Amino acid sequence: MPDWMNETDIAFPNLGIYLENVPKSFPVFGITIALYGVIIGIGVLLAFALISRLAKEEGLDPDDFYESGLFILFFGILGARLYYVAFSWDYYKNDPVSILNIRQGGLAIYGGVLAGILTMIIYCKVRKKNMFHMVDLGLYGALVGQIVGRWGNFTNREVFGGYSDGLFAMRLPIEAVRDRDISADLAAHIVEGTNYIQVHPTFLYESVCNLLLLCLMLLLRRRRAFDGERALWYLGGYGIIRFFIEGIRTDQLKFPGTELAVSQCLGLLLFLLSAVTAVILRVRTGRKNKETISGTE
Repeated sequence: MPDWMNETDIAFPNLGIYLENVPKSFPVFGITIALYGVIIGIGVLLAFALISRLAKEEGLDPDDFYESGLFILFFGILGARLYYVAFSWDYYKNDPVSILNIRQGGLAIYGGVLAGILTMIIYCKVRKKNMFHMVDLGLYGALVGQIVGRWGNFTNREVFGGYSDGLFAMRLPIEAVRDRDISADLAAHIVEGTNYIQVHPTFLYESVCNLLLLCLMLLLRRRRAFDGERALWYLGGYGIIRFFIEGIRTDQLKFPGTELAVSQCLGLLLFLLSAVTAVILRVRTGRKNKETISGTE
């Protein structure tokens, strides 16, 4: 591996992988297209493809998801940006115009998910749809979007962890990353005569963990005890995934005046609340089923 990397290169030294000229964007008819946005777009298309298939299998109308999806996509992106800006206000307060620039990243998944769920709830209330069933299926799509979308963080050279020399350690040229994402520990590990940092590829960790969660939710979906249970699986599963991964990221959003990472605290809270709620509702559902059976005998 070279000691000096070009600004557009990315390497995984312990895997023997060196990628040259990985672009952040590309031109189309004179217009610069951010690869980050293209990857998110692919994730959205795959998400709707999965939701449509599941909806048909479970007796729901896929058109309801396409219609609500337009609102969810808009308000989800808005929520993701507002969440990120709210907890990075010290950075944006001196340059408010940059809030509108999402081409360089700066979307917080939790903000998008929470805004998306709220939008779906409002849609179901207005259209008189089965809210819990639709949210269940919608969150399968959210997982697909997250699995694919995290690779936009890869092309943007963001969402990485502290120093690592493990199997999946990733090298990024210093010039290609944001100064505020280089922690003191990372800076201390920069080898003299080189121009790169070597980090945990937390975008990769999260993408793989989300894929495992999706597979598990698909395998268990017919064992659900009540509508809304799969939403609890998602919130709890992603919550605990994010809790651990957030702990090693260098770009944590923190509560003002503290060292507490917002997404880490939220992830743990959602895991605990989802687990407790799922257990309570399963017990109640089981009792109701037994009472129904007893009443018919």
